[in-house]
Amino acid sequence: MNQPPIKQIEVQIMAQSYLLACPTGGEAALREAVTKVDAAMCRIRDAGKVKARDRIAVLAALNIAYELHQKELGNFRNTSFGQTEAGEWTDPSDRLQETRLQQLLERLDQALTQDGRLI
Repeated sequence: MNQPPIKQIEVQIMAQSYLLACPTGGEAALREAVTKVDAAMCRIRDAGKVKARDRIAVLAALNIAYELHQKELGNFRNTSFGQTEAGEWTDPSDRLQETRLQQLLERLDQALTQDGRLI
């Protein structure tokens, strides 16, 4: 099998540098993903409720995964955890999703508190 050549690119996420491997030709897509992750993490950090970088990363990943899931279902409303901008629920199943996500976040918070780190 002939693998595409890999190159390394340097990116910034929350003002921290990362050197990432990227297939040649995939730089634009990777930089777009980095921009999305950086924006999500900065929004959480700037909200002021979470300070630990690992927790910010997990919450950003959950928000991005939720957005992707909603897009796949055709229900995307560009808000976190299924609420409209006014905080109103648009579908009864949204409340169930919100409850499940909140429970997941609570379990994650407990695990990170016990361990003190993600890895």
